[in-house]
Amino acid sequence: MTKYVITVVGRDTVGIIAKVCTFLAEEEVNVLDISQTIVNGYFNMMMIVDAQKIDSFNEFQDRLLKVGEEIGCIIHCQHEDIFNMMHRI
Repeated sequence: MTKYVITVVGRDTVGIIAKVCTFLAEEEVNVLDISQTIVNGYFNMMMIVDAQKIDSFNEFQDRLLKVGEEIGCIIHCQHEDIFNMMHRI
């Protein structure tokens, strides 16, 4: 299993979750866990995904950034191991 952490941040609008999840389904990426909140009109979502079928992380990340541009959000993606090392005490 190849896990990635995806974060989505931007102004709240209809369809953010749908657009991101549709993209992930088309890429055969499975959502393992998802959390989202809206604070004062700002949308924030964090997802843990299994992306073992992704051939190229860089190409996947580029396509994910384009989805973010389409919906007016900033989307970041990083390997779970990198995320964990960055937040290790």
